Amino acid sequence: MSRVTVVGAGLAGSECAWQLARRGIDVTLYEMKPQKRSPAHVADTFAELVCSNSLRSDELTNAVGLLKEELRRLGSLIMECADGHRVPAGGALAVDREGFSRAVTERIQAHPRITVVHEEVTSIPEGRVVIATGPLTEGALAAEIERLCPDTALHFFDAVAPIVTLESVDMESAWFASRYDKGTADYVNCPLEKDEYIAFVSELQQAQEAVLHGFEDDRVFEGCMPVEVMARRGLDTLRYGPLKPVGLRDPKTGREPYAVVQLRRDNAEGTLYNMVGFQTHLRFPEQRRVFSMIPALKNAEFVRYGVMHRNTYLNSPTLLDRYYRLRSAPRVSFAGQMTGVEGYIESAASGMLVGIETARELLGQAPVDFPRETAIGALALYISGGSVGDFQPMNINFGLIAPLDHRVRGKRNKNAAISQRSLELLERIGV
Repeated sequence: MSRVTVVGAGLAGSECAWQLARRGIDVTLYEMKPQKRSPAHVADTFAELVCSNSLRSDELTNAVGLLKEELRRLGSLIMECADGHRVPAGGALAVDREGFSRAVTERIQAHPRITVVHEEVTSIPEGRVVIATGPLTEGALAAEIERLCPDTALHFFDAVAPIVTLESVDMESAWFASRYDKGTADYVNCPLEKDEYIAFVSELQQAQEAVLHGFEDDRVFEGCMPVEVMARRGLDTLRYGPLKPVGLRDPKTGREPYAVVQLRRDNAEGTLYNMVGFQTHLRFPEQRRVFSMIPALKNAEFVRYGVMHRNTYLNSPTLLDRYYRLRSAPRVSFAGQMTGVEGYIESAASGMLVGIETARELLGQAPVDFPRETAIGALALYISGGSVGDFQPMNINFGLIAPLDHRVRGKRNKNAAISQRSLELLERIGV
């Protein structure tokens, strides 16, 4: 009987284990929680969302929206649980992070072909193994991976946004709306006038960071840039980034504010909201002091402060094939952010592909070889050799997916056509 060991029960490991098990492969899933946690984790459940609770756009004119739809059609556990624990977020898919994680854990633990072992893995297991321990892998296992993969000495820094209670937000200074009134009014919008914004940015630029040896601004992954780093890049950087007021009209004044901080629902009850785009590495007292300068947050109750941690990833184009297998030792596969995919959905997609292709190999079936016309295939092909120059973590985007062979007018129309082609192709593949 074939058995695969999966190390790590994050998004990638959970999805991988599920895909293997549903195809008749026995799985031993190792998860070190609750005996031990990384600096970014607080819960005992699987597939814990440690940064934002948003899985980003759910529209097919957006590449991550396409990737999510592909995963749904391929039978993704992560997407099924996410859809089942959705919270309002306009055109995005955001989830109640605790309900979502709990649902994934319960489904994994109940599957008869998955044996869960709560134990830290300190060496690469024998036989077929998938390493999905995430970008915070450390200690003996990290050392063994470095010996096996000498090109792992790459890293960037990832940051997490604070969460506040809704009842502590001054709604006299804020209002509910989505940008351009698109969808339902799911975000709390906290405006700043010009003088308030200038004072806020000035304090943010000078605020004290927590000690982190080796941190440099140019080592931060652009998709998760700490808010204080953005502030130091110029007075208007935040106004053209997470604090942009475009499409948000204050009902009290009838005009767009000078800048707007948005809060997004973080749980199903709507009692907790996270500060959109406010990943930070400031000291906790500094976060309270500076963020309380935002008028609507002057009395905010912070239930979680922002934190920052080092993420390590492989130089995957030199190490992995299109199935995320180690070229020098094909019995070993990797999945998740350690491979250089960036984002929740991308991590789950890598785990799904590894699970599907590993199961087919063990069952004596031909590989699927997801093509570049699909988002899941394009991401794997980029990770395994499609990058040019220095390899950097990557979110899914239409630039990775094969272009159309005919001209379509308008970006949204073109993206919609690419998505339609992908889903039709996936239907023909029939995995």
